[in-house]
Amino acid sequence: MTNRLTFETAQNYLDQQVDERSEEMMIMEDYARSTKFPIIGPVAGNFCYQIARMIGATSVFEMGSGYGYSTAWFARAVQENGGGVVHHVVWDVELSNKARLHLERLGYDDILKYHVSEAVETLENNQGPYDLIFNDIEKDAYPSSLEVIERSLKPGGVLIVDNMLLGGRILDQNDESSTVMGVRELTAQINASDRWIMSIVPIRDGLLLAYRVS
Repeated sequence: MTNRLTFETAQNYLDQQVDERSEEMMIMEDYARSTKFPIIGPVAGNFCYQIARMIGATSVFEMGSGYGYSTAWFARAVQENGGGVVHHVVWDVELSNKARLHLERLGYDDILKYHVSEAVETLENNQGPYDLIFNDIEKDAYPSSLEVIERSLKPGGVLIVDNMLLGGRILDQNDESSTVMGVRELTAQINASDRWIMSIVPIRDGLLLAYRVS
């Protein structure tokens, strides 16, 4: 019998293609599963790492970093690219402290800069320019964040935005919640601009990958 390809089976297959992570990364993944904390997961994490390696990123700014799981993937890339800085930004002191613990154990602490503050304002005050910006803030704030991102990302840089599928809610034309409308508006903004070349990659909950042309 032919196996039926579904979104779930495709994601499971992709997960099998990611190399085994370090013990510390597995601890972070186990914590996310047990607490239902929303991390990007190994497939999206590996994708972000690959992009950062491909462009030779040495300066990365994360908008919404959680307890450092996505940060670890970017830090690994920056370290392998010869060093630089990755900005970890969260509102919550406890999350920031938890991230510091994990990232120090992973050997990335020397290239991390930690901020306990609001992400857009922090980017405004630390404009770079950056090789790569990762955006995972509240979705209703996505559209208003783009102006600051465009000022902070260098031409030839890359923007990655998480949660572009919203578990399928993005397909429901009757859903006009602030979360869904925020994702739709950001997608439309980038699509309509000649500053960007973009694609949405259906990994996990959807990643927008945008190349800054000018």
